[in-house]
Amino acid sequence: VRSNRVLVVMGVHDEGRMADFTINAISAARATLGLDCPRVVKMDAPVRMWGAYSSSGSAVGRVDGLERLCRVLYRHRGEYDAVALTSVIEVPSECHQDYFGSTGEIVNPWGGVEAMLTHAVSMIFDVPSAHAPMMESSEILNLDLGVVDPRMSAEAVSTAFLHCVLKGLHRAPRIVSEPAAIVSPEILSAADVSCLVIPDGCIGLPTLAALEQGIPVIAVRENHNRMKNDLEKLPFKPGKLFIVENYLEAVGIMMSLKAGVNPSAVRRPLAYTKVLCERVKSDNYQENIPPKPSKTATEFSDRP
Repeated sequence: VRSNRVLVVMGVHDEGRMADFTINAISAARATLGLDCPRVVKMDAPVRMWGAYSSSGSAVGRVDGLERLCRVLYRHRGEYDAVALTSVIEVPSECHQDYFGSTGEIVNPWGGVEAMLTHAVSMIFDVPSAHAPMMESSEILNLDLGVVDPRMSAEAVSTAFLHCVLKGLHRAPRIVSEPAAIVSPEILSAADVSCLVIPDGCIGLPTLAALEQGIPVIAVRENHNRMKNDLEKLPFKPGKLFIVENYLEAVGIMMSLKAGVNPSAVRRPLAYTKVLCERVKSDNYQENIPPKPSKTATEFSDRP
């Protein structure tokens, strides 16, 4: 069993109560998960983040002050294996009510800019990282959200949004970038990925990487999203793209691939076996057969 030392970097907050929520969440993770948190760094000049929507409805944003965060992470470089970040993300005031009242039809407005920040941190420092948004104010905390979509319920009851981040980073796989270490049998690489399961229509770096490396992709139609790409237009090789209706069907495809069973073999009706007849010209056939060596009398002249 392996675990990570998780460094927590938090921004200052105008309301001390919000910072207390963060500290209590870290303490709870230490008590319930056995989390090793060597240090909590409170930045007096935190990274500023803004969340917004693009014209297509996707979550986007802006990060300001990344260099300040990098200086902190460089200063404590030998103390951690993973980084948890938490700071305020500024969004329009109506975002909270609109998001929680959308029954899942609106994209999380904080997620896009969080992805931008954590991808940058992980690429620069070769460590897993994740971000949790701090509650903006007591006014937002006291909003009456009512009963929300079950997929959003954890967000609706949380005050720090941090425990899931700490739980995930606690035993997250470490990033290995040294070429010499990648060949070790203990290292997981793309060669160990049997398939990729995605919502139908999504094209991102994982999908393109799977396409390039011949990893089967299973696209699930029932997981609706903002992307409307036609995956069948990508140059997947035969048997490398499976489009299914739901996750139960996706599990069936995964089990077939794991067992070495062609998924088409368990579908009904089962297609007839294809037989291809090819005509071979007789003259070409004779030309491709090397002539037999002829035996001469001299071959036997030395026999007793």
